[in-house]
Amino acid sequence: MQLVKEIEINELKTMLDQVKPTVKLIDVRNTAEVARGKIPGSENMPLHTVPLHQESIKEHEKVILYCHSGARSAQACNYLSNLGHENVYNLRGGILAWVNNGNSVG
Repeated sequence: MQLVKEIEINELKTMLDQVKPTVKLIDVRNTAEVARGKIPGSENMPLHTVPLHQESIKEHEKVILYCHSGARSAQACNYLSNLGHENVYNLRGGILAWVNNGNSVG
């Protein structure tokens, strides 16, 4: 098991505020959770489907994964890291931390 790299809310916010964000943001929560709100610009890929869609994640691309609090997205990060993805990060605290820091959801 590899150590999961994490990224803080303020770092993600800075990346997303760029004119052309250079990061792929993936929400690994289930569709019912996503229906209650998601971080703008993210795509949904429920945790159990990550192995089915791993080919859509390029090895060189910077990817940030999140869930409700960070536990499931850490699992997804670990899985992708074990496949050779080096630029995979877990959003520390998940969408809960995102909202608690005053950021909006879509």
